[in-house]
Amino acid sequence: MPTNRPLQRWPTVTETLTAPAPEPMADVALARRIQEGREKILDEVRKIIIGQDEAVEQVLLTLFVGGNSLLVGVPGLAKTLLIHSIAQVLDLDFSRIQFTPDLMPSDITGTDIIQQRGDGSRGLEFAAGPIFANVVLADEINRTPPKTQAALLEAMQEHRVTVQANTYELDPPFYVFATQNPIELEGTYPLPEAQLDRFMFHIRMEHLEEDEEMQVVQETTDEEEPELSPVVSKADLIAFQDLVRRVPVAEPVMRYAVNLVRASRPSPNGGHDFVKKWISHGASVRAAQYLILGGKARALTQGRLTVSFEDIQALAQPVMRHRIITNFHAESEGRTTDELVALLLKAVPLPASGM
Repeated sequence: MPTNRPLQRWPTVTETLTAPAPEPMADVALARRIQEGREKILDEVRKIIIGQDEAVEQVLLTLFVGGNSLLVGVPGLAKTLLIHSIAQVLDLDFSRIQFTPDLMPSDITGTDIIQQRGDGSRGLEFAAGPIFANVVLADEINRTPPKTQAALLEAMQEHRVTVQANTYELDPPFYVFATQNPIELEGTYPLPEAQLDRFMFHIRMEHLEEDEEMQVVQETTDEEEPELSPVVSKADLIAFQDLVRRVPVAEPVMRYAVNLVRASRPSPNGGHDFVKKWISHGASVRAAQYLILGGKARALTQGRLTVSFEDIQALAQPVMRHRIITNFHAESEGRTTDELVALLLKAVPLPASGM
């Protein structure tokens, strides 16, 4: 595992000539491994997943940050296949939970059951549920009641579960990817805002282009099935997450992320007119946190050791689209949260000392 030294940026020629002694480059070497690991993961995943480049990229950023994300798309867009394939490529334990109206919290976390012991006596022993995996796919999470949805909250936030007053830790790395079907909403239970806010990204998966869809049909109806090989270890993934936390962020970039999030909140004392007109509630501080963390991971995967304004802008929609709550006026006029985030990106200026 790398040490906890601050992340070193690439030295300039002048700094190299004037430096009294070379600085340790362990973090720089690890940053290169992140970039190389990303390329290897993409090479493997693309054996199975055709297109969906933006969605795949956001899933990888979620993994490198150590967050949880929500995937939304109509049936047949390979949401489950994408997460399962990435778990295989990273050699992570995978668990899929199909959420249904009759699913109970204990069906997720596990429960105590009576077991026969070696000495002939009986006692309660904990039988772990499907949450005990590295990658948990909560399939169609909005089809189960809020009580069961809430069973995921402690695991997502604390990486542990509590059953019968006993607490059980979840082995790292741990991720929850939840899926939602935007159609057939009858009989579903919309996720409350507090739970939506715990997801790093709202990842949208759209229909493929014609040529990509042709390729999918051709390859999935052939007799050969591609085999995926693990290319990044669990230890590497944990090291990547630690390194992401140490990436430096310039004050103007961090201020821009905070200003972008703050601008999404209606205020009677100012703010943008379109925010007051169409937004009921803006994004929470978690949005700014995930903009910065996602920006750090994005910079590393692109071979950079500092976060840019472009990183923040590129991630604004997946980070903020599920955290902005529109009002009646926006819904009646057909305004989407993506459109509102795009307006925010145009309205919020870069700090004066822009990079």
